[in-house]
Amino acid sequence: MKIKTLITVTLLCLSLSAAADDRVTAQAYEIALDKFQAPATENGGASFKECSDCVRKIVRVTSGTRYNVNGKAVSLEKFREAIAQVSDRDKMPVIVLHHLDSDTIISLSVSI
Repeated sequence: MKIKTLITVTLLCLSLSAAADDRVTAQAYEIALDKFQAPATENGGASFKECSDCVRKIVRVTSGTRYNVNGKAVSLEKFREAIAQVSDRDKMPVIVLHHLDSDTIISLSVSI
């Protein structure tokens, strides 16, 4: 009986410690293209402003950063070409997924 109780208490403690680890590791931003500048190279940085009064952020991209246009994975060059053709830049959003721990961009997505 004591072994069953000990196992139950141990499993309960483990489940509570797993549930307590709820820290945020990534932040997603929806930025209008007129407030966004795509990175020039695969190891460069993307810059954006969350709002017109906000300070511009520059966040590094890596070779692991994903670029999506209309739900399809593309290269950085194709991503830059796609956003360069948008005429209503203030109405077209780009989704920036920022990994907070490494301070890098996980993905950039746009639907044109």
